[in-house]
Amino acid sequence: MSNFWKLTPVIALTTAVALVLAGVLMALYIERSYKAQKIDEVGVQAAILASTVAAALVFGDHEAAQEYVDALRVNPEVRTAAVFDASGTLFASYRRSPEARLPAQAEAPGTRVAGDRLIVVASVRQGDAAFGTVYVETVTEPFTRRLERYGVIALLVTMAVVVVAVLGVAQSALGNANAELAHRASDLATANENLQAQIAEREKVEEALRQAQKMEAIGQLTGGVAHDFNNLLQVILGNLGAAQRRLQRDSATGGGEVLRHVEAAIGGGERAATLTQRLLAFSRRQPLAPKPLDVNRLVSGMTDLLHRTLGEAIDIETVLAGDLWRTSADANQLENSLLNLAVNAKHAMLQGGRLRLETANARLDATYAALHEEVQPGDYVVIAVTDTGTGMTKDVLTKAFEPFFTTKDFGQGTGLGLSQVYGFMKQSGGHAKIYSEPGHGTTVNLYLPRLTAAEPAAPTGAAALRASPAGAADELILVVEDDPGVRAFSVQMLRELGYSVIEAANAEAALDSLRRSPGVRLLFTDVGLPGGVNGRQLAERARWLRPGLRILYTTGYAGGPIVHRGRLDPGVELIGKPFSYFDLATRVRAVLERDI
Repeated sequence: MSNFWKLTPVIALTTAVALVLAGVLMALYIERSYKAQKIDEVGVQAAILASTVAAALVFGDHEAAQEYVDALRVNPEVRTAAVFDASGTLFASYRRSPEARLPAQAEAPGTRVAGDRLIVVASVRQGDAAFGTVYVETVTEPFTRRLERYGVIALLVTMAVVVVAVLGVAQSALGNANAELAHRASDLATANENLQAQIAEREKVEEALRQAQKMEAIGQLTGGVAHDFNNLLQVILGNLGAAQRRLQRDSATGGGEVLRHVEAAIGGGERAATLTQRLLAFSRRQPLAPKPLDVNRLVSGMTDLLHRTLGEAIDIETVLAGDLWRTSADANQLENSLLNLAVNAKHAMLQGGRLRLETANARLDATYAALHEEVQPGDYVVIAVTDTGTGMTKDVLTKAFEPFFTTKDFGQGTGLGLSQVYGFMKQSGGHAKIYSEPGHGTTVNLYLPRLTAAEPAAPTGAAALRASPAGAADELILVVEDDPGVRAFSVQMLRELGYSVIEAANAEAALDSLRRSPGVRLLFTDVGLPGGVNGRQLAERARWLRPGLRILYTTGYAGGPIVHRGRLDPGVELIGKPFSYFDLATRVRAVLERDI
């Protein structure tokens, strides 16, 4: 027994050494697991970025690609990120600090660790086709900081030291050791709380990323559908319009029943076009033409329209702020948004009520911005639309801006009204907020950024309308459209308006026509053309041949070379598909008469 007590220090020391070795092995295992986890995380981020920028690389949309890359700023560990096209040229990039560096050319796909940097390069692919690569560089947590989380290992070593110390010290030493253990336990509890907070923050960021991906997927689907759908509607509505005009001219000889059928078909086609436009607005893919705007004048000018739309059962009240700041926005889209809100309010006030439109100046501070996604602190012009209707429950309020969500009966609404308002406000750099309680009505606040530049406000309403006189035979227009139906309809309408017209199906044929026909005054071209030369590139080459040539674009999907950050490039004239006879006449005349 005495020999046992003699061997106790040796046993204790051996145990302590074994625990230390176990702790070291555990630390090495944790370190290896940490690196593997970081590689997986960054690899997932790179894969997500590669999938989201594929469409942008295909369409050459630098601005969309830049938005996806900038979305990585929510992850503080991302130091640099970039998108390279198929030729290895830098397409879009993001750097957290000026000192951060990016490779000049695309690197081979793979993963590598350089000091405290973890770099992942992933291919952007669709099927077997490769469109480029994405580059993501993150900063790993310093090893010295990770040592702080190895408290368990340190605790095991401390316990081994305590076991050895117990053999040579008194009860007081054991008490001191217990105090030390309690202190370490408190540190571990604090570290655990911090870890839980980090996990919660990461889950929040991941949820925001999933939501962004969902919205992006809807936007891509919308854009693809809208392009073809608007071309089809252009042919349908255009020919119906031509039939309507012919029947109206021949009404004296009969055809009244046929005319009513044609007008009903036109009404259905226009509703389909409106639905497509709302989808584009929600997905932030409609072309905006923002101009300096007097919001008070716009709201005042809508009063008569709102009275006709809402009926006599609803009182309309406007409260316009004095010295209201100016803003920059697309006046037509803002009017559509206010009209959507008014129609929603009408459905909430079936027994009548009051609709109040109020303008004010407001400042959103950093605290408010931190609680609302994509909101920037600063000065805003506010339009508050308040009704005395039934209000919304909390569950309905959280889904109000989602596309296709509606509380109306089946067939009574598309569920795109509020989502169109939300998309327009976000695309305009603004913010939309709903306040509502069941039985106490609803208020929707629209925040538009304050405009500080000294530019005159754009006219709105009736003041913005232009005359649409017919053309003349000596005014020659070149129509470039790859869709035969749309091209035939456009040529027919322009000739009906009195213009001389030649046509082409692609950019190469259009340039040949320009060389043969020196009298062409206007190039009317689709943005998306086959053959590798889009409408914007065609216009640039045409202007090189004819410096004074007028250009009018058309498209069924507002993306690509003439729209950046959701706004038309300066000086671009665009008429969206499907366009009417009156719209085409007005825009062509305006472009021809505009000074260059």
